[in-house]
Amino acid sequence: MMRWLLLLFALLAGAAQAEEFLDPAVAFRPSARALDGQTIEVVVAIARNYYLYRNKFRFAIESDAATLGEPVFPKGKEKDDDTFGKVEVYHNQVAIRLPVERSAPGPLPLRLKVTVQGCAEAGICYPPQTQTLDLTLPDPAATPSQAAGAASSGDESGAIAAMLRDAGFWTILAFFFAAGIGLSLTPCVLPMIPILSGIIAGQGQRASHARSLALSLAYVLGMALTYAAAGVAAGLSGTLLSAVLQNAWALGAFALIFVLLAFSMFGFYELQLPTALQSRLAEESGHLRGGRGIGVFLMGALSALIVGPCVAAPLAGALLYIGQTGDAVLGGAALFVMALGMGAPLIAVGVAGGSLLPKTGPWMENVKKGFGVLLLATALWLLSPLLPAVVSMFGWALLLIIPAIYLHALDPLPPQARGGQRFWKGIGIVMLLSGAALLLGALAGGRDPLQPLAGLRGGSNAAEPARLPFEPVRSVAELERRIAAAGRPVMLDFYADWCVSCKEMEKFTFSDPAVREKLAGFTLLQADVTANSDEDKALLDRFKLYGPPGILFFTADGRQVDSVRIVGFQDAATFLRNLARVI
Repeated sequence: MMRWLLLLFALLAGAAQAEEFLDPAVAFRPSARALDGQTIEVVVAIARNYYLYRNKFRFAIESDAATLGEPVFPKGKEKDDDTFGKVEVYHNQVAIRLPVERSAPGPLPLRLKVTVQGCAEAGICYPPQTQTLDLTLPDPAATPSQAAGAASSGDESGAIAAMLRDAGFWTILAFFFAAGIGLSLTPCVLPMIPILSGIIAGQGQRASHARSLALSLAYVLGMALTYAAAGVAAGLSGTLLSAVLQNAWALGAFALIFVLLAFSMFGFYELQLPTALQSRLAEESGHLRGGRGIGVFLMGALSALIVGPCVAAPLAGALLYIGQTGDAVLGGAALFVMALGMGAPLIAVGVAGGSLLPKTGPWMENVKKGFGVLLLATALWLLSPLLPAVVSMFGWALLLIIPAIYLHALDPLPPQARGGQRFWKGIGIVMLLSGAALLLGALAGGRDPLQPLAGLRGGSNAAEPARLPFEPVRSVAELERRIAAAGRPVMLDFYADWCVSCKEMEKFTFSDPAVREKLAGFTLLQADVTANSDEDKALLDRFKLYGPPGILFFTADGRQVDSVRIVGFQDAATFLRNLARVI
């Protein structure tokens, strides 16, 4: 009886072990695309803990009008294999270029057979696997050769994803830290400065140099961990979590928190935990008295999700890499380090603010009130996508005019006024004039805060920023119909009301006369993904995008121009260079 039990246990263990290995069609997933009229790129996605042999690749096409040239392989990694000895192998993903010698002009349909062979690291090797892929080569006369650099020339996020595959671990982290510092200067991160500064200012006399550093680190650590966790989840699921929070309820709740914090800065009340809870948390949180370090950490986490949802090329590249390879460890580490780079200037601001804040006297109260105004400005900035333009302009006008009055912009200076008094009065006058211009512009029909008086030059319509004639698309099926019926090149723009970089593209790039002239021959389509509905998610997933801004191009016969794919903000000059390649 015991022998039968042992035999049954062995069979079950063997079956369980067998189930651990993937089907070869799942472990090795090839795809193919035409880079130009004479070049095919074959990309094989390789599951984690599996690898492919370089010398086992085979390619063949079924066509009388074309033959394949010598494949161009990237460099692999050397491996001492138990089956074949010392060999070159590929992990995660490999892209091979296939030159095509063709004897017929025009579009050329092809059926490509791809044969691969590989193994699992756990010790099982598969026989050769052949899969058939269909594609169409465009007319060589109508498409310039892109074989040399199509993979990375136009798609910065794709180039970053390729860098993640090929570069060393520490090189990747150094790159993303530097990218994070660059992203810290964008409008998506700037609103975090008054949040952190307001927290430091709210500490009053306790805002020592060490305490400011500790609070700043807690805030940035919360932001970094949230970016890493949300980024890994986005890469594995294909959905950017922060986009879910860009709705009226979430933005309104967060704006209300900022308003409450601002009013506490003005001295209307003091926000603090009950005394008993403060005492208990003090025992657990060490020198971060009253448990405030935990609150600052949570504020940093929420700020990362709600204040900074924009998708830039480094973030998109990391998410693309995670989604393609499933390597959440490296992708998450890259996102964490990128967020630390974004937070480095915030730490500097926090520490400087803590060390420069006066400990006693009226100056400390004035500084706190100044940060209160900044917190109100952040709340208004959060709500601006939900508010009518005229209401937003009135709000900005009040935020400039009322503080200007407190800066004595309307009061005469005494003859013996010192330099500091004259300086702050000058700042107050500038704020008063700016607020008055916003107020007058709003009353005159202007709706552009950057050009509030433009309506006075030529009627209310002159105040409206010139917009490209985009046609809305709401689903993948509608998009495909529009592209097929266009009969000319198509530009597809992904937009959202809460996307700061999208509005930068409208304000500074799409308004450029040279850009508008070049786009005159295009059908302009726009997918507004503000609501983050199922249709919006399907549109983003169709093109492996995690959020706006994203701009894609299609030829007159409906093919996507894979080599030019814009993620994040681009100024007019850079956009024109990419557009020239499309044209």
